[in-house]
Amino acid sequence: MFKLKKVSPRRGLACLLVMFALLTVFAAFAESSTEAAVEAPAVEAPVVETAVESAESPWVTETIPAEEAEFKGATASDPDIDFFRGLKNIALSTGIAKSFTESDIDFRNYIMMAVACVLLYLAIVKQFEPLLLLPIAFGMLLANLPAAGMMGHPSYTYFDTMQEALFAAKQISKDAGDIVMRARTVTDPVTGVVTNTMMPALETSNGGLLYYLYKGVKLGIYPPLIFMGVGAMTDFAPLIANPKSLLLGAAAQLGIFLTFLGAKLLGFKATEAGAIGIIGGADGPTAIFVTTRLAPHLLGPIAVAAYSYMALVPVIQPPIMKALTTKEERRIRMGQLRSVSKTETIIFPIAVTIIVSLLLPDAATLIGMLMLGNLMRVCGVVERISKTAQNELCNIVTIFLGLTVGATTTGSTFLTPQTLYIVVLGVVAFGCGTAGGVLLAKLMNVISGGQINPLIGSAGVSAVPMAARVSQKVGQEEDPGNFLLMHAMGPNVAGVIGSAVAAGVFIALFG
Repeated sequence: MFKLKKVSPRRGLACLLVMFALLTVFAAFAESSTEAAVEAPAVEAPVVETAVESAESPWVTETIPAEEAEFKGATASDPDIDFFRGLKNIALSTGIAKSFTESDIDFRNYIMMAVACVLLYLAIVKQFEPLLLLPIAFGMLLANLPAAGMMGHPSYTYFDTMQEALFAAKQISKDAGDIVMRARTVTDPVTGVVTNTMMPALETSNGGLLYYLYKGVKLGIYPPLIFMGVGAMTDFAPLIANPKSLLLGAAAQLGIFLTFLGAKLLGFKATEAGAIGIIGGADGPTAIFVTTRLAPHLLGPIAVAAYSYMALVPVIQPPIMKALTTKEERRIRMGQLRSVSKTETIIFPIAVTIIVSLLLPDAATLIGMLMLGNLMRVCGVVERISKTAQNELCNIVTIFLGLTVGATTTGSTFLTPQTLYIVVLGVVAFGCGTAGGVLLAKLMNVISGGQINPLIGSAGVSAVPMAARVSQKVGQEEDPGNFLLMHAMGPNVAGVIGSAVAAGVFIALFG
């Protein structure tokens, strides 16, 4: 028996590259050899008499030219098998070849593929928010693969009359229900006037997989479902026990509005500035929800910035917290919170939904789904669907959300000066939000006579429960016996409500 020799990965990669190079050279040679083909003389097109279904009459006989009947190969013969032309077509269909021939593929796609690999490293090795960063990074990789078409739009063929569209649909085994009226830009050959004309259209090729999954983002479906899962996993008892926490959650939204002003000064439109400002809430689903409503073209940079800064909460917040507080303030111990009855926990999500939705209807989608998830958690009669919302449903939606958000970060849309501004503004938003919560907590500490540790104010950003854990960690660095986690959870969950309210304000103003 023959023994197979082991091949090193480097040698295998070299052989693969040589094979692609040879295929490309052969394709170029085959292309030049076929250019001398003699064009056949034009022949008058025969007419084909066929029955066409019409809206006015069940069946109308009409004569249609043969070339129209050949729509999408309706009457085309089986193509001849040509070995050399087949090799040429394979070579020209590779992503490497199309990188040089397709106008929408450039070197920036390869840069984004490298960025995706870096983000995958951070998610897997460094474990920076891996549940979201990993699918976002892989979606970025898939969207930038040359010629893969994962985010490709469906293509349509337009017709002048409905009868032509009906005939074409019949030839490819479709019916009248598959014909849609779509706007098409038409230029008048005489006057040169450009108009958008509604014409019958037939979908002739499907879009990519991620194009259809992205509908859940574009239509605002995934973020509210994520909010329902978050609500089902969140305990609002610390907030109910200490209602003053709502003020800290509101103060931490300061970064949102300051960043909005900063974005306006940099030349962004009001809608774009509002979407960028939401990064300061440290709430990825809220940032995505607002961006799809106000500035969908900025979804990729804003989503990546929002989730990246959420993952960097333990890195960004502690220096700001220590700079704004004294050692004595960080050592303050807070008393134990009162116990909260089950009746209070049930009334709370219902009351918040009614009050917020009446005052700010644009926030009803996010607040309503958040409180629905929480009500399922605390009522005790729907344990099965509560667990589903916390686990299976939330995990599935997270996968789709991450993949499709990452798929919006193509090289041509992500590698722009705007992206750099958004990344910088995101840091500003996050820092200002943290500072706003800490400063208000310091003021409340003075008013209360030294009973509130200012560190819990930093948890007013809605990165649940990471921000609350950071407050606990920084406090225990000064006093290992100080337990601030439950006190910090109040502002933390209040921040979730606060970011959703801020989102509703921006949508009401600019949506």
